[in-house]
Amino acid sequence: MIVVAGEALIDLVPQDAGALAPLRPALGGGPYNTAVALGRLGSPTAFCSRLSSDSFGGALLDGLRAAGVDVSAVQRGPEPTTLAVATVDDQGSAAYSFHVEGTADRLFTAPDVLPPGVRAVSFGTCSLVLEPGATAYEELMRRAAAQGVFTALDPNIRAGLIPDPDAYRARFKSWLPSVTLLKLSAEDAGWLGGTPREWLASGPGAVVVTHGGDGLTAFTRDGAEHSVAGVPVDVVDTIGAGDTVNAALLHGLAARDALSPAGLEALDADGWRELLHFAARAAAITCSRAGAEPPYAAELAAP
Repeated sequence: MIVVAGEALIDLVPQDAGALAPLRPALGGGPYNTAVALGRLGSPTAFCSRLSSDSFGGALLDGLRAAGVDVSAVQRGPEPTTLAVATVDDQGSAAYSFHVEGTADRLFTAPDVLPPGVRAVSFGTCSLVLEPGATAYEELMRRAAAQGVFTALDPNIRAGLIPDPDAYRARFKSWLPSVTLLKLSAEDAGWLGGTPREWLASGPGAVVVTHGGDGLTAFTRDGAEHSVAGVPVDVVDTIGAGDTVNAALLHGLAARDALSPAGLEALDADGWRELLHFAARAAAITCSRAGAEPPYAAELAAP
């Protein structure tokens, strides 16, 4: 079982050009997209979050169930669902503004125990920024790591939600001893101001950096670097692409029985390239569709 912990929200995606273009609501949130992608790939997955009891929250819950995700760890509350208004540029890249005050996912409380059979827990995005929930997710991360559970982190920086960048950067560094796999974009790495080698020295067994259409690179503690090119595709938008990479990496590691520090260390160059290429293919499929629509296992079955 892979547990994904973090926010679920509604993306409002413009359907045309212009400031007053109609907006289409779509299920989203980095952790939510990761959980759905894992479910579609066939990994046993559970989602750990707090959803509103409003109609958007119900739709988010239905989306998880449709992907085969266990929702027994999902908390519910009467507060509204977080909204993210997307702006998509000519290259399909998305930027967001958020409506987060008083929303349900900010009131998440850490569960006393993790679901039975958990092999990994994945964290990231807004859930590690917005209090008081951020502290609860951080507590869950540290507790899972202390219990020897594989932890994955994708900070997925949303700078507009971070009032004190230096304080966030310090907090990010404090998480690294509790992180097994760090995945982030090149843009996130630049904003954080560190390097993969510096982060590896603080705890993670591997750091994977995504470079958009140019591919991915994995940095490992033995000093190696493993890179693959991106998979060419006609990009509709990039919404959910990084979350799909998260899911593909975790799914691929689980299939290789490598959800552990020792498992990461045992992956050879061919294993890393196969894993990264799988993630690149999965992300390319997501980019070929409007909104966060990660692929199903059957779509990735062909080489």
